[in-house]
Amino acid sequence: MPSSILNKENNENLLAQAAELLETGSQIEIRNFFHSLYPAETANILESVDIESRRRIWQVIPPNVMGEILIRVRTEVGQGLLKITDRTDLIKATENLESDDMVDLLHVLPEPLLSEVMESIGVHERNRLEEALTYDEHTAGGLMSLDVLTVRPDVTLEVVMRYLNKRESMPTSTDSLIVVDRSDHLLGVLSLSDLLTNEPHTKVREAMDGKVKGISYLMPAHDVATLFEQRQMISAPVVADNGRLMGRVTIDDVVGIIREEADHSIMSMAGLDEEQDMFAPVMTSARRRAVWLGVNLVTAFLASWVIGLFEATLQEIVALAVLMPIVASMGGIAGSQTLTLVVRGLALRQVSHSNATQLLFKELSVGVVNGLLWASIVAVIASIWFQSMDLGLLLGAAMVINLVCAALAGASIPIMLDKMGIDPALAGGVLLTTVTDCIGFLAFLGLATIFLL
Repeated sequence: MPSSILNKENNENLLAQAAELLETGSQIEIRNFFHSLYPAETANILESVDIESRRRIWQVIPPNVMGEILIRVRTEVGQGLLKITDRTDLIKATENLESDDMVDLLHVLPEPLLSEVMESIGVHERNRLEEALTYDEHTAGGLMSLDVLTVRPDVTLEVVMRYLNKRESMPTSTDSLIVVDRSDHLLGVLSLSDLLTNEPHTKVREAMDGKVKGISYLMPAHDVATLFEQRQMISAPVVADNGRLMGRVTIDDVVGIIREEADHSIMSMAGLDEEQDMFAPVMTSARRRAVWLGVNLVTAFLASWVIGLFEATLQEIVALAVLMPIVASMGGIAGSQTLTLVVRGLALRQVSHSNATQLLFKELSVGVVNGLLWASIVAVIASIWFQSMDLGLLLGAAMVINLVCAALAGASIPIMLDKMGIDPALAGGVLLTTVTDCIGFLAFLGLATIFLL
């Protein structure tokens, strides 16, 4: 069975157990259940239950786990949990967090909580975290962990092993040690496998991989995720413009990016924010969605206005009103297929000015082929249905026009929006629907007005 299915079933089972305990279980049973879960599992349950249930769950969460949960829940859910968290517990929650997780938590803390937490940290650590907070959280600098293991190139592997043995632990997702010079400039990496399989007297410079290039702290988070995927990395050093080591990005940070981007793509198509709480108050949710509904209402009135231009034609030939939705619907589906393909290509950096024209002509060709195919089918059906060959031919012609225009719009709209700095996933669907509806109605009713009246 695929791991994704197993994970889904596990989450569903945990949520069902939690719901049953919250309804019939004692406080001790609830505490024991949540103490047995991983922080990510608890975070998923907290996002999946109502606000009152969250309060009951949060009361039994140990302070030393709260921090790991807060950085995993959606921002709006986390803000709600912070309001019911004791300040002493919150300070304890930061004690066991790694530096990158600590930065993530500090980003969501409101004042004066942020100041209180920063005051509870040692001066050296506070200075490091304050510097990390200055980086854009959507770049490698904002993602990176400050917890790194560095070694010099002129020591032996035996010395490195002794150094590691003296440490009580190693940073999470450590698959290699970072080799730097005396000025902390990146020279390469020494993988743990090379450390363990080479002779102890071997120098680090002889065993390290000097071809590894650091990631710029300014690299966008999306590009970092793409790089990890392409090179199958577990961690990567982050460097300043002068090559000085600043930190490292690990695979768990990249997984977080991928999840956020997937959430963003899905939610944006409905005009929603991926950080919103699924169980937010009714009026809050209604107010947010009202804006997007208003935008759609404007586009719907535009399509209705186009139909209104042919009111006389519709009164003369009632069959047109029956067949109109077919043209608009087929155009909308065809356009959505192209739009989805191009939006995905833009997200993966597979679409650029070098291949945009080629992609556009390809999608136009697909629109022509599908247009001719389905136009022939619907023309025959309409002709038989309404006993009118002329009506069937007009319907088929309108469908060809709309499918070709839908392909053109589906390919060009996201590219233009991307160049304008507008998220194609957010605005592309509304614009595409407007185009396919208006052109579909205009083509069908316009042709009917010209040839049937």
